[in-house]
Amino acid sequence: MKYRLGLLLFLPLLMLRMEARAQQIVTAVAAAPQVGLPQQAPAEVRVQLGKSLLITSQEQLSRVSVTDPSIASAVILSPTQVLIHGLKPGSQTLLLWDADERARSFNLVVDLDVNALRETMKQMFPNETLQVVQSGGSLVLTGNVSSKVIADRAAALAATLSPTVVNLIQTTGGRQVVLLQVRFAEVDRNAMLEAGLNLFSTGAANTIGVIGTHQFDTTVANVGAVPATVQGRPEVGSPSVAAGGIGRSLAGTPAAFGFSDLLNIFLFRPDLNLGATIKALQQRNVLQILAEPNVMAINGTEASFLAGGEFPFPIVQGGAAVGAVTIQFKEFGIRLNFVPNIMPDGVIRLKVTPEVSALDFARGLTISGFTIPSLSSRKATTEVELRDGQSFAIAGLMDNRLTEVAQRVPILGDVPILGTFFRSRSTNKTNTELLVMVTPKLVDALSPAQLPAMPQFPKPFLDQQQFDGKSGESPSRSNPGAKP
Repeated sequence: MKYRLGLLLFLPLLMLRMEARAQQIVTAVAAAPQVGLPQQAPAEVRVQLGKSLLITSQEQLSRVSVTDPSIASAVILSPTQVLIHGLKPGSQTLLLWDADERARSFNLVVDLDVNALRETMKQMFPNETLQVVQSGGSLVLTGNVSSKVIADRAAALAATLSPTVVNLIQTTGGRQVVLLQVRFAEVDRNAMLEAGLNLFSTGAANTIGVIGTHQFDTTVANVGAVPATVQGRPEVGSPSVAAGGIGRSLAGTPAAFGFSDLLNIFLFRPDLNLGATIKALQQRNVLQILAEPNVMAINGTEASFLAGGEFPFPIVQGGAAVGAVTIQFKEFGIRLNFVPNIMPDGVIRLKVTPEVSALDFARGLTISGFTIPSLSSRKATTEVELRDGQSFAIAGLMDNRLTEVAQRVPILGDVPILGTFFRSRSTNKTNTELLVMVTPKLVDALSPAQLPAMPQFPKPFLDQQQFDGKSGESPSRSNPGAKP
């Protein structure tokens, strides 16, 4: 009887002690700042990828477990401390047991460092609206950007943080247009100096002859075929003719010389039957070309401009059509090819190929009586990066040439002082300088209310009211105040 009474008194005390013990454990675990054990729904514990989190409890812990060890690992460091390390983005359940085998569960989430990714995107794409959120082990990109290139670059940047990226970025703007303002400035200077002397005799000292280098003209002689007393132009194959007789005793034996070019100084003494043609010419030419083409192109596409023309170029065929000649037209003038690419940071990358070409008949060919000119060209290919409105120049495209041709009569040309009359010389100096200046600009289409003004015409167009008048009346009758 005494035993039963003591047992009845001990059992309530034991139950009260166990309840107080359990309440102490719950209070101690709930007091941990990193965990915060709830009574109803499991609490959430977050740790960043590649980092660790230390959980401290006031009660002693006996065991710890995670449902997916590949996402995070949990290690008991001491009876009151648990170390959580994030291994892979995702979520799982964390279980803790105290010394009395009471279990508590938590939602353990391994987060990516999304804040650092957001700051990086703001720095790289300051003018774009981008949002980054994490969904499980994936990154979700949303927002609006101006081009698909920026959307692809943002996805590539996010892929460095997570292998799974969901790209939901929308492109709001169309493809941008680049206006290329180009200026071609060319100066061509040419200085030429020609000097020479030809002596000819139509009968002086009973001698017919010519002494000269014939560098600048060709002489045609006709002896004995034209009477010396003939009036007018003798029949000699040249536009300029000088005729005379060989002495007084041989007056019936005439002589005539024809010159394709009388040069710029011509002397002839009919009484002496002696003449001279002198070439002393100095010439200077200046050619200036300024072209300012404006070309537009869509981002990433090639645009071309040509200010010049085309000339026919014969091509001899081979094979079955051997000997046949076909005509192919070749372009010449001022040409510009460029490809713009707009970078995500607003920089315009340009691949520019300017070219200036001209027809050169001096170095041409003559085929079947037709003169085919050659092309003298200057071109450059470069790739640069500029911002909107900036300019770059291609200068230093200079061409300096000196051509000198000298001829002389043997022996006579070597005589001091007098040998100068038996020499001829042609000197040609050319200096060409080309400057190309390029300025890219980003342009947008104008609204209907922003139409540009038309150019000012120097003279008015035809006024139909004043010209036609009323039906059946002349313009003077339709306007009584008009003067006849």
